[in-house]
Amino acid sequence: MRMIRKKFTSYVMAGALALAAVSLPVIANAGDYAFDNPNDAPTGGEMLADAFMVRPLMVVGTVLTTAAFIVTLPFSAIGGNVDEAADRLVKEPARYTFTRPLGQL
Repeated sequence: MRMIRKKFTSYVMAGALALAAVSLPVIANAGDYAFDNPNDAPTGGEMLADAFMVRPLMVVGTVLTTAAFIVTLPFSAIGGNVDEAADRLVKEPARYTFTRPLGQL
């Protein structure tokens, strides 16, 4: 029974991690549309969702994409696109995570 529980937990965690990794580009692109109407103030629910769900996921995503950047850095250096890779994999997720206003989803 204990072995089944451990296996199930590991599958759930792997699935959640895969889902978070797949959804990162979608979340990152959502920031492009958040500033279309600056007079549209976020609701309290949007601010809470941002603070307790989106931001923690984006911190994890920023760490994962930074790790991916470090792993792919030799290939980016060979290809001559280190700046583009840094922009996409490090700067954009960090900017979306740490510099946008709370609730601007």
